[in-house]
Amino acid sequence: MEEKMSWTVPDAVDYKGCPADRSTTGGWVPAALILGIEICERLSTMGIAVNLVTYLGGVMHVPSAASANTVTDFMGTSFLLCLLGGFLADSFLGRSKTIVIFAIIQTMGTAALALSTKLRQFRPPPCHYAELNNCKQASGFQMGSLYIALYLIALGTGGLKSSVSGFGTDQFDENNEKEKAQRAFFFNRFFFFISLGTLMAVTILVYIQDNVDRSLGYGLCSVAMIVAILIFFSGRKRYRYKKSVGSPIVIIFQVIAAAIIKRKMKLPCSIESLYEDSPETSRIHHTDQFRFLDKAAVVAEGDFDKSCPNSAPNPWKLCSVTRVEEVKMMARLLPIWATTIIFWTTYAQMLTFSVQQASTMDRYMGNFLIPAGSLTVFFVSAILITLAFNDRVIMPLWKKWKGTPGLSSLQSIAVGLVLSTIGMGAAALVEMKRLSVANDVGRNTPVLPISVFWLIPQFFLVGSGEAFIYTGQLDFFITQSPKGMKTMSTGLFLTTLSLGFFVSSFLVSVVKKVTGTGEGHGWLADNINFGRLDFFYDLLAILSAINFVIFIICAIWYKPQKAKPVVEMNNMLNNNHAEEKC
Repeated sequence: MEEKMSWTVPDAVDYKGCPADRSTTGGWVPAALILGIEICERLSTMGIAVNLVTYLGGVMHVPSAASANTVTDFMGTSFLLCLLGGFLADSFLGRSKTIVIFAIIQTMGTAALALSTKLRQFRPPPCHYAELNNCKQASGFQMGSLYIALYLIALGTGGLKSSVSGFGTDQFDENNEKEKAQRAFFFNRFFFFISLGTLMAVTILVYIQDNVDRSLGYGLCSVAMIVAILIFFSGRKRYRYKKSVGSPIVIIFQVIAAAIIKRKMKLPCSIESLYEDSPETSRIHHTDQFRFLDKAAVVAEGDFDKSCPNSAPNPWKLCSVTRVEEVKMMARLLPIWATTIIFWTTYAQMLTFSVQQASTMDRYMGNFLIPAGSLTVFFVSAILITLAFNDRVIMPLWKKWKGTPGLSSLQSIAVGLVLSTIGMGAAALVEMKRLSVANDVGRNTPVLPISVFWLIPQFFLVGSGEAFIYTGQLDFFITQSPKGMKTMSTGLFLTTLSLGFFVSSFLVSVVKKVTGTGEGHGWLADNINFGRLDFFYDLLAILSAINFVIFIICAIWYKPQKAKPVVEMNNMLNNNHAEEKC
């Protein structure tokens, strides 16, 4: 019997609902099948995002600022919908069903996008560069059709990203030393596959869109997603499934509601007098931060059903200390969460204005014309190079110097924020150079005699910054959150990406309104050769520098949850009447 139990994973089941057999379920093979669907998701989303601004401007005749906002709103919504996907997965559907449902939705979205870019009635009549000011913009019907396709894709992306990483880690048992080590490698490979999918998108897919047929490029995304879904289904019998345990959002609201209801009550002078019903091994050590939440654990009349003395209390009136501390742990994450949003605002510029810059510059490499959207290959290359350099150089040297295996999560985030700030400064300098060339040869010149490779520094610096900040954020939000709130914490991390894109849209709208003129000029002109994009980059560099200072203050304030000291049962019994003695 003991031998049989050793071959089963205690908290997972197989596709039949029986305890999962360790020898026939889980491990790298099913995890690889799950990673396959993540590659196709990145291929679709990034293949659309990095080249969408050129389609909006060149085909739909949307002004540059509005084009940038459309892209950032699309990406922001994609990541914001991760919260919806995570809620459905945790509370109702489970991760496997969530992945399948939202993968089908994303496939429908890419198919609709391919159709809208293929049929002439979905786009305005073409015009030449010299006639840009007189081009007929896309109608409401044409833009509406495009938005329906884009936001179907955003919905699919949100559902997928909320569950893919979690379902992948479900294939490894954290209670088994061998599988626990494999699980650590899974996170590294997960981020690598995200970058690999992005690399394929900004090279092969963008080239097909610009030089063969845009609708064919989007159609290939649909085909790739269909293949990925079939491959995902092929591993159905080998996956390990974990039951939904309910949404942690409810727990948070219960603690807040109980604390508000008892806001006028006084806290007992002894911590041991607060209510606790969690098992000894899973209790969390009490902390002094956010003391007002402790009132949720104060026992009051009416918390228990008098007709049934042994019943559990009403969770909306009385919560255990452990539940309160879980909410405190999430609250302590918020300042760090808030100060990482600005990075993703700078990141958004690599998908919008930097691509617009590239479209006006000399993009020939010999006889080969580099698509403007493919310039982000330097961004992805920077991520891969930085990850390799960090793994092979920084981590070993740091271990010899400090005795730790590498930078802490907060240190990694700090490095990412510094690199992005420098990147925006470099972008401003390059834009000054590009505008000076435009002044010399004429602002209406469609292709300026300045090499597109001048943009490499800003792509490389912000890309290196992402390598540090993405891994740092993922590590921080997973390791510093309660065990039962890991999925929600991951969703919280992904909302920084969402809000970063929305902040970018907000800044663009404000700058456009404040600096714009009746002729469509200003910092963010309809034709960027007539604008001052360098001033906008300077603004982002200044905001990033201020944000970095605030981040350092928040990092110093942050106090990680300490390990809970072992409390003997007799000590608990001796303190039962602590409040009366006080």
